[in-house]
Amino acid sequence: MSQTIGRTRLAYSRSWHHVSLASASTPSLGRVASRIAILLQGKHKPIWDPSTDCGDYVIATGCNDMLVTGKKKEQKLYYKQTTRPGALKSLNMESMFRKWGGGEVLKRAVRGMLPKNRLRDKRLERLKVFEGEAHPYRKNLIKFEGRTRKVEPEVKTEVLKRNST
Repeated sequence: MSQTIGRTRLAYSRSWHHVSLASASTPSLGRVASRIAILLQGKHKPIWDPSTDCGDYVIATGCNDMLVTGKKKEQKLYYKQTTRPGALKSLNMESMFRKWGGGEVLKRAVRGMLPKNRLRDKRLERLKVFEGEAHPYRKNLIKFEGRTRKVEPEVKTEVLKRNST
């Protein structure tokens, strides 16, 4: 039996998913980040293979209203190190929200959940984060809040005129 059954161009096509973090029923940061990491890797597809990049695009909106449990906003620290000795700088989550926004916090959470290999940066490029609900990718969306959007093809109707001579 051939090993290429099902591995068609259509199976590898990338779709666009939307995750809204502004609604009240949205889970916490870690749970959302793990779901986004699965979509970016393509683990939800039956053709998933660890060495191929078959993941989808993910649009996350409303990142400024992200739910964080416990005292993580005050206690969670993000570190940045330059090559100089003694140059370790830390920033807590609350100041990260003020300085860079909730999108950067979500990106760092998803980055930590992706495998540490050469595909990680390519997968993270497919994550688009926005602080508000507006974004320029509305036409690309196939799944919006878990429901599939029906795309109706544009049908151009032309009225044929008969020359009555």
